[in-house]
Amino acid sequence: MDLALLSALNAERAARRAAILVTDTATGEARLVREAEAGADPLAEELAERFRTGKSGAVEVDGTNVFLTVQMPPVRLVAIGAVHISQALAPMAKGLDLDVTIIDPRTAFATPDRFPDVPLLAEWPSDALPRLGGLDRYTALACLTHDPKIDDPALEAALRAECFYIGALGSRRTHAKRVERLQAAGFGEADIARIHAPIGLDIGAVSPAEIAVSILAELVSELRRDRRRKP
Repeated sequence: MDLALLSALNAERAARRAAILVTDTATGEARLVREAEAGADPLAEELAERFRTGKSGAVEVDGTNVFLTVQMPPVRLVAIGAVHISQALAPMAKGLDLDVTIIDPRTAFATPDRFPDVPLLAEWPSDALPRLGGLDRYTALACLTHDPKIDDPALEAALRAECFYIGALGSRRTHAKRVERLQAAGFGEADIARIHAPIGLDIGAVSPAEIAVSILAELVSELRRDRRRKP
């Protein structure tokens, strides 16, 4: 691969931005298409589908065979709250190849024995999230503590970062109070509407494991939507 192309691809990887390497299989000529530029590309429709699915593959365009090598940032799930739902959620999410991190400043809950083999930060979200490199469009956030002091700063950070999925536990009454707080913090109606609350698909979930299933189903649904959004 051309050194300049490799450097550009590595730069996109380091910045957690999606990109596709388009290679002419006959000539070996290659070019890099960043997700932000894909809408203006001659292969825009095919590229959009590849960005949506994350799958590499060959395609024929106007009699020319090209191979599309898709590079997507690893999808992260940040769960705020070392609670029973998180205990069920973490192993399921890892089974979906999600990078999972649990954040909870309450050291009585955030213990390694309750979350084996899962990155666990016993810190306030305002301190922990920067240590993760911040949030981005390839991050899902699930707020599960029911405590505004813990959840709200994470929700605000997720809204600013345009996380592809934002969910928050709680009843509609709880969410109504949450909306008032977010409005007071300067967020508009369209921003707040991006929060899935009550969190998870309405499948009648009762147990922590069932709620975890409903959250992951909702998350995957958002992940696989058309990702042709403004970066």
